Amino acid sequence: MEIQLQELIDQIKNDGVKAAESQAEMILSTAKAEAEKIISDAQAQADKIIADAKNENEKIVRSGEDAIRQAGRNLLISFRESVTRELKAIVDNNVNTVYSTDSFAKLIINTIECWASKPESEDISVILNSNDLASLEETLLAELKKKMLEGVTLKANDNFDGGFRIAVDNGAVYYDYSAEAVTDMLSNYLSPRVTALLKEAE
Repeated sequence: MEIQLQELIDQIKNDGVKAAESQAEMILSTAKAEAEKIISDAQAQADKIIADAKNENEKIVRSGEDAIRQAGRNLLISFRESVTRELKAIVDNNVNTVYSTDSFAKLIINTIECWASKPESEDISVILNSNDLASLEETLLAELKKKMLEGVTLKANDNFDGGFRIAVDNGAVYYDYSAEAVTDMLSNYLSPRVTALLKEAE
């Protein structure tokens, strides 16, 4: 009887230990699985944070590069515009200088001679502003007479500041040699050449 009781006690102990071991094993396995999941989730989260940070950094770098490129383009455009303005001012100054010297009358006479040489040109009118006409009229009339240029009329028009205009065939054909028109023409001719030179320097 005593032996049977001992066996029963041993059996209960054995079963209890096995159950405890099984329970412990199950708890350990569950904890391990949960730990692995936590580590995996943490790693995934860390990878996502790194990837997001990398993407954000690339976006910032790209944005910075774009801003630098745009600033460079703006600076170049501004420089070209500044050069064009300066060029126009230089041309304007030189045209006005030529138009305010003694050579102005010679320029007008030479232009009239060119027009008078064309057989289809009749009734040539030279149009100047009032001030230029008053100061040049005597010289121009004397030169026209000297060169036997007949049928040329001198007229005043204050719609432009300097230079002159020529009308032929009773105003049917009209050519503008005013300071503003000549400045624009020369500036438009020179600006593309300057732009091309600036592009070569880039």
